[in-house]
Amino acid sequence: MQGNHRSKIRIIGQAPGTLAHASGRPFTDPSGVRLRDWLGVTEDEFYDEDLFAVTPMGFCFPGQDNKGADLPPRKECAPLWQRPLTEALTSVELTLLVGMYAVKEYLGDKAERNLTETVKQWRHYGPDIMPMPHPSWRNNGWIKRHDWFAEELIELKKRVRELIDA
Repeated sequence: MQGNHRSKIRIIGQAPGTLAHASGRPFTDPSGVRLRDWLGVTEDEFYDEDLFAVTPMGFCFPGQDNKGADLPPRKECAPLWQRPLTEALTSVELTLLVGMYAVKEYLGDKAERNLTETVKQWRHYGPDIMPMPHPSWRNNGWIKRHDWFAEELIELKKRVRELIDA
């Protein structure tokens, strides 16, 4: 986790993967490289707690299944920590819901029938929330099949830059 009461952008992902868990820093892996590219920010900007808060649905690496995929975030983490973090992060102007666990937790019944449709309809959630796929390599196929997402990232990059430069 990272962030403080001055953080302008909040990223709510799943849980740290093995590399991020080992480093003690969020998104210190290839998915972090992709996420920073999607946001149009440098590594220094991303790890500036006055700019970005990273509050995953789970704060620890949940382990892997028998196929080597990361397990879902532990169920007790979100109910315990997400509300107090939301209340403490008073300067957040944009929240990125990264992946289905964050989308389900924060959008609930307002989400579309699946993550793809929810991401497509991101404008319906206002200027302060953006649902998005997880930047993991496991989503390479999704990204290739949904080339419209790259076009939508232009809007995200503009919004992020406005907040950073304000």
